[in-house]
Amino acid sequence: MKRVVLIFAGIMAGISANAQLTLDDCHKMARANYPEIKQYDLIRQTKDFTIENIRKAYMPQVLVSAQATIQSAVPTYPDALKTMMTAQGMSMTGMNKDQYKVQVEASQLIWDGGKSAASAKIAQTNATAQTLSADVDLYSVESRINDLFFGILLLNGQTSQLGHTVDLLKSNLDKVNSLIKNGAAMQSDADAVEAELLTMKQKKIQLESSEATYKQILSLFIGKDISSESLTIPQYCEPSSFEPFRPELTMLNAKMENLSAQKKSIQASTLPNFGLFAQGYYGYPGMDYFKSMVNSNWSLNGIFGIRMQWNVSAFYTKKNSINQIDAARQMIQVQKDVFLFNNTLQSTQENQSISSLRKVLAEDEKIVELRKRVREAAESKLRNGIIDSSDLLEKITAENNAAIEKSSREIELLKAAYELKYTVNQ
Repeated sequence: MKRVVLIFAGIMAGISANAQLTLDDCHKMARANYPEIKQYDLIRQTKDFTIENIRKAYMPQVLVSAQATIQSAVPTYPDALKTMMTAQGMSMTGMNKDQYKVQVEASQLIWDGGKSAASAKIAQTNATAQTLSADVDLYSVESRINDLFFGILLLNGQTSQLGHTVDLLKSNLDKVNSLIKNGAAMQSDADAVEAELLTMKQKKIQLESSEATYKQILSLFIGKDISSESLTIPQYCEPSSFEPFRPELTMLNAKMENLSAQKKSIQASTLPNFGLFAQGYYGYPGMDYFKSMVNSNWSLNGIFGIRMQWNVSAFYTKKNSINQIDAARQMIQVQKDVFLFNNTLQSTQENQSISSLRKVLAEDEKIVELRKRVREAAESKLRNGIIDSSDLLEKITAENNAAIEKSSREIELLKAAYELKYTVNQ
């Protein structure tokens, strides 16, 4: 039975350990919970519909039409023929000026000069650029998650240190009360220690409230209540290089590809189209005009052939359109250069901040240890009646501040390293 209990306790401990949230977990949950994640599916659907419509350009096209017209003039018989036929007693009414037609035309595109392929490429590259734009927005969420995550760790570290200081003050308050009973200390000494104890408790409550607020905001971002969960302190790591792999650069490259596709579409618009067509109509007059001049009967008629269409006017704007594309490419290149410049500045500043924090942290451990030794010596003096409580409180406060500064700088160094990783996306 004891063995079963131990095994169960071990399993529960493992579950509890696994329940701790990591920074990567928060990033993934924030991406999944952020409203913009719905953009991806909408972009994909739009792209698929657009490309499907473009491909249908090569499907047979059918046009049904009907018309009724009255013409100002129609074909007539030559005067000599009309005179001869009239002389023989034949009626030569000629073609009617009112004409009617119900027509069906079917056409099949054979080659459109590459317009469909270019349009499909535009749709594809545009969808890619929109997807990468959503990536940029979601990537910026990671920075906000980092701020909240490390803010919670920072407040938690300060709260823990204040808790240690509160315990220390309680212990010293008990010692002072003991000295008062023995006549070795005054009530004012105990009052001073108790006042400092209450002050530290107030600060601890304020920090706990701030930490709870940060957790509440982070919970909204990731779509999960973490008020009762603890965060795992991430391992310290720096990027291997300062070369950026940011989604903004990938998005700008995708926009470049989209402009290249637009350029090919402009070039394709100046090429001729070839296709087959067939027309059939029922009406009057028929294609046999002589027969239609003899009577007004409706007839079936048809025609089949190959057609070439060439929009020569596309050459009028081709040069300016291509120049516009080239100017847009240059603008995107400028945006890319500006981003790289600013990114290099930021990564350099963050690297300097990391170096500075390292140098300061190298002395923090020693400072905390020295402050602790001074405080312990002051406690010893207090017990022997050599030092008053105000001097002891000064030493306790100095140790507390040194410990908090050390704890805060450790989290700040971690945060600075992850900010550098975020800046270069490595």
